Amino acid sequence: MTRVGRNFGDTVQKEALPAVSADVIFASSRFPNYKIGANNQIVNARGDPKVLSMKEVVARETALLLDQQNRLSVRDLANKFEKGLAAAAKLSEEARLREAASLEKHVLLKKLRDALESLKGRVAGRNKDDVKEAIAMVEALAVQLTQREGELIQEKAEVKKLATFLKQASEDAKKLVDEERAFARAEIENARAAVQRVEEAIQEREQVSRASGKQDLEELMKEVQEARRIKMLHQPSKVMDMEHELRALRIQLAEKSKHSLLLLKELARSKRVGGNLSNLYELDGAEVLGSYLRIKPCSDIAPELSKCSIQWYRISSEGGKKELISGANKSVYAPEPFDVGRILQVEIIYDGELIILTTTAAIDPAAGLGNYVEALVRKHDVEFNVVVTQMNGADHPSESIHVLHVGKMRMKLCKGNATLAKEYYSSSMQLCGVRGGGNAAAQALFWQAKKEFSVVLAFESERERNAAIMLARRFAFDCNIMLAGPDDRASLGT
Repeated sequence: MTRVGRNFGDTVQKEALPAVSADVIFASSRFPNYKIGANNQIVNARGDPKVLSMKEVVARETALLLDQQNRLSVRDLANKFEKGLAAAAKLSEEARLREAASLEKHVLLKKLRDALESLKGRVAGRNKDDVKEAIAMVEALAVQLTQREGELIQEKAEVKKLATFLKQASEDAKKLVDEERAFARAEIENARAAVQRVEEAIQEREQVSRASGKQDLEELMKEVQEARRIKMLHQPSKVMDMEHELRALRIQLAEKSKHSLLLLKELARSKRVGGNLSNLYELDGAEVLGSYLRIKPCSDIAPELSKCSIQWYRISSEGGKKELISGANKSVYAPEPFDVGRILQVEIIYDGELIILTTTAAIDPAAGLGNYVEALVRKHDVEFNVVVTQMNGADHPSESIHVLHVGKMRMKLCKGNATLAKEYYSSSMQLCGVRGGGNAAAQALFWQAKKEFSVVLAFESERERNAAIMLARRFAFDCNIMLAGPDDRASLGT
């Protein structure tokens, strides 16, 4: 192919060429880098490998967004969408500039073709053929430019779609960020409210602690004093000295009590009228809690007690009111805690004749029993080893050890892991000392847990039996219940 400009200056005068319009603006200062292939076809030159096309940039950004969508936070995703939207706007601006440049190229090609057409009519021969080839090349270049414009229009539509998608995604991301922010603020408010409630509870607890701290301190001081007293008592030398002294005092007190009782009985006997039936019997036994009293014949002509009717009474030392002791109709009677401070009287009826015997003084309390019970009151539950001698009025042959639990709210009788009775304190419950039963009466008590269950329990000592009665009545009284024996509530005014 012959170049257009080689012999062009030899045949055409420069004055014949029309000047290019002044309003034409070139997009570049150099001529486009085109290549002409076979049959004079224009082929696009390969672009710079370092410069990516608009499609590749959009595809790469979209792939990066889709790849990172699952691992980005909401805020990062929103920032990424904003960056994508900015990139799309930039690409749209570049497309607009390219469209303007394409328009300039069309104008340039149009003017170039017009110039070649005017030149075609002025030349002849071989130059005319060259001008025709140049016009064909310009027309091919215009077709190529039109195709490129179609591609640009398509790319522009895709960029608009992507921009719309990125804009919507950015708005959605902003909404999601706002929702997450509102949710976080709500969580923060809830946490603040919870912290405030905890602080108020702590302040209230501190106020309660300050109010009860003084009382707890007083109770602690009492416990410390009691612990010191127990510690001092457990020192071997002091314990031995106190035991010897206490034993000597008890022996002396027992001897003096016995001597005083004998003197009182002799005095009472001397005051009686001769021939009176009262001289036939007398009360034998220590008049103190923990012992038992027995009707003892003092004459050979005294009738057998099995043929007599016997009934024991309590007489108040203040008003002299006589109270019947229900069930106490045996020749032996063991005083119980209700009898302390009262005079006991027994009436013996034989063949229509009435014989009345009374104790010389009121029943004395057992030494040290009060302190022992006060120590047990501090415990929540106190256990006593007992033996069941009667159950529901019938003798119980088994002599196995049972455990009686006396608690602040209830009483319970157990044998190993088995529970025979477990009842809360109530008005139907009865508890008192056994009213009769021989020498063992001072160590036994009667307990009616409920109407269909009652037992007679034998303790290891008189002290434990009386302590169990006093302790149970103390706990029941704290529950506003008067715990007593049969018919004792009526005599006590309850």
